[in-house]
Amino acid sequence: METIKTVIWLLNIFASITVIILVLMQQGKGADAGATFGGSGSAQGVFGSAGSANFLSRATAIAATVFFASCLSLVYINTHVPKHGIDFSTVQQQNAPAQTEHNTKIPTKPASGAQ
Repeated sequence: METIKTVIWLLNIFASITVIILVLMQQGKGADAGATFGGSGSAQGVFGSAGSANFLSRATAIAATVFFASCLSLVYINTHVPKHGIDFSTVQQQNAPAQTEHNTKIPTKPASGAQ
């Protein structure tokens, strides 16, 4: 089970880094106005005539879905799969023995020297 958990962790980390990179690569909504005043259409040459918006947005959605699914699977594994090791949740506690007068007395130091 630890191997599966490790694989899901790695998938989760890879998906999160992918989402971060893809979001940073996308243009903001105000970038289209700047393109009308002399911006180049280099994204059309690389990603086709539709530009990079469709490719990047779809890739971001896929990476976000993988990240969300891996997070949910990690939560399920950590809450429903029994853990290997010592489990003290079913141990019943016993009451402590009642303290007697003999046990609760604090020994006092005798006074040394008379005044």
